[in-house]
Amino acid sequence: MTLLLPPRLTASAARLRDAAHARGLATVRLDTFAVPEGLRAAHLHAGPRFADAVAAGLGIGLLEAPSDWLARLPRQLTGREIRLMTLREAYALRRPVFVKSPNDKEIPALVYADGSRLPGPDAVDPQTEVLVSDVVRFTAEYRLFLLDGEVRTASRYAEDGRLSLGPVSADALAFAAGLPFSTLPSAIVVDVGLADGGGWSVIEANAAWASGTYDCDPGRALDVVLRAARPRSALEPRDLEFLR
Repeated sequence: MTLLLPPRLTASAARLRDAAHARGLATVRLDTFAVPEGLRAAHLHAGPRFADAVAAGLGIGLLEAPSDWLARLPRQLTGREIRLMTLREAYALRRPVFVKSPNDKEIPALVYADGSRLPGPDAVDPQTEVLVSDVVRFTAEYRLFLLDGEVRTASRYAEDGRLSLGPVSADALAFAAGLPFSTLPSAIVVDVGLADGGGWSVIEANAAWASGTYDCDPGRALDVVLRAARPRSALEPRDLEFLR
């Protein structure tokens, strides 16, 4: 098996590369978004733009959460109102909101003073879907790599909005144990956080093949990445609905 990597190697990608080598897997890092003739790779770890450029030609199936997954969660799990809407609809908002793309980085994930501050139609298609949520301050944020609904590895990645790597808390794992993982693909990353008021919330779900590992165990994270981006022919039936 070969793990494909993009031209720009992040620290997380480097850790996953080393973990792959430790278990005897080959890795290939491309210089461009073009796949050389004859290259065979069964897995990848990269951002969405690179993955979209190379996955189909290599027969790699990419798993991701449904775009409306976060918006469909009950409020007791999110701690805030979250809606999926088009960018055109979001332009009409006249209050501070946090806006992000569901599974891409087309819309910068930021707090916007109102809808008029979002990228205009000259930059992004107004029919692009975005997740819009109330603004919440998290005192601690944690990343969980999940395989078949079980946390394979996890770490803290932020405190009070600033990068802060550290071990996962028992309370974060206890909260995660009650999440509806059956509504997600078998391999996925979920971020959870402790809100300023003291309640636990789901922050977002991310494709494992595009997620940073922070302080997670790279070998265990690799297990999730290999399942999240693998040959379409090897996908389990339950995962077909989660194909990108």
